[in-house]
Parts: sequence; structure tokens; C-alpha cells
Amino acid sequence: MPNTSKTIQQLNLEDDFLFAKVMSDKEVCRKVLEKILGVSIREVSVPATQKTINTLYDGKGIRLDVYLNDNEGTVYNVEMERGKHRKATLPKRSRYYQGNIDLDIISAGEDYRKLKKSFVIFICTFDPFGDRRHLYTFENKCVENPSLTLGDETTKIFLNTKGNMHDVDPEMQEFLSYVENTTDDFASQARSPLIKEIHKKVTEVKESKEMEVEYMTLLQRDRENIELGREEGSNRMASLTKILLSENRTDELNRALEDSDFRNKLFEEYDIL
Repeated sequence: MPNTSKTIQQLNLEDDFLFAKVMSDKEVCRKVLEKILGVSIREVSVPATQKTINTLYDGKGIRLDVYLNDNEGTVYNVEMERGKHRKATLPKRSRYYQGNIDLDIISAGEDYRKLKKSFVIFICTFDPFGDRRHLYTFENKCVENPSLTLGDETTKIFLNTKGNMHDVDPEMQEFLSYVENTTDDFASQARSPLIKEIHKKVTEVKESKEMEVEYMTLLQRDRENIELGREEGSNRMASLTKILLSENRTDELNRALEDSDFRNKLFEEYDIL
């Protein structure tokens, strides 16, 4: 569930609102991607209309998909991920995002050769695979011969702020620490020029009255959605409970209270919307 008690001044880069605003700066975004990918990027183009998923009471949070094109026409999907409880779904979600990128690029019936090289990038505040790495990179390879790549030009990258292996350089380690500690003190002591440049944008966002109003508006919307979701969920469960008790199905009622999949099946069975 999203944290609705923070002020804009208390946000870290891990918070979706601040991350979205900082990454909307083309130059900052370009340098962050260069650091993650280890390649030189000449230019980044951020679409005017960015895709956002509204916060729901189930804790999905505000997600910003930043689709970026470098000079090679590569497409990037970058997302901050704090939901440790959703760790198990990350691989399938990366697959889903990859499919969405391809659908956005190519229309039905067009030549598949029009598909561009693409990267799906998650910056996680937890270890998504438990290997203690700061960086996990996945490409499609042959099981029988791992040196043989499929060549579909898709890559999935997972960054982990909790890593403790010596698998990235000090600047990347500092950046990942900054994600969870986006403060003036941390930035002033940072050695990385990248951190200092990012923090200039962070300070600009936090000191902007316009940004504060936008942030408070989103918080209020989130609170209303959470309360609405709770009320709707409570009403649906009350209806289901009444039906099951009237039919003496107490065992199934107890199961429904613990098993969300079974509960949803019963909602469908009794047409409880």
C-alpha cells in the first residue's frame, strides 16, 4: 500500500512521484541510463504523454513507464519497484512490459523487422532473486548452448539497492544507496558527479510549489481510492458472507476469508460485483 503520510520534502528517489519527475529531465535520464547500461547515449527523447497507472487500494502504486529512444532507436521501459510482496511476479511482469513495448512499436500485419532493440529495467529496493547482486541482466539464450543467443534484441535488467557483491563500480553503488537516501547530506558527501546532478533536479522538484500541489492532489486521490476500495471490498464480502451462512457453507466461508482466489471464484459464482 502506498505511503500517504510523506510530504514532498521527505520523498526519496524510490518514491514513484519523485522518480517520475526526475526521470522526465532528458539530460538526467540520459546519464542515469548511460550508467545502468554502460554505453554512450547521444540523445534521449521522452514522449509528451507518459503512461501512468492510477494508485489502487491493493497497493500497486503510481507507476511511470518511461519510454525512451536513443540514437539507435532503442526503447527503454524504466520503473522503480518497492513492492517486495510483488517480488514473485516481477519476471512475468517484465515479460508483460516487453510485450507492450513491441505492441506499441508495431501494428498488426507489419513486418517484424520493424521491432526495435528494447530494455525493460526495474530499480528494486529489495533483492529480486536472492543472489546478493546489485545487477541482474537477462537475455534469451539457448539452453543447450548458452553461448548461442536468440538475437531478438530484448534485455531485462534488475537493479538491487540491497546488493553486497562487488559486481558494480563505486559510482553505481553510490547511486543505488542514494535511491533510498535522497537527502541533502547524502548528496553533499557523494563523490559521484551523477548524484550531484540528479540532486539538483530533486531539489528543484521538492522546492516547486507547483509540484507540491500536484503531489498533494495525487495523495488525496490515493486516499479516496483506498477508502473506496475498502468500502467496496467490505460490501462484497458482507454479501458473500450472508449467502454462505444462509446455505450453511461455513467451511467455505472460512476458506474464502483466507484464500483470495477462492473468494473471487465465489464472487463470480454468485455474481457479486
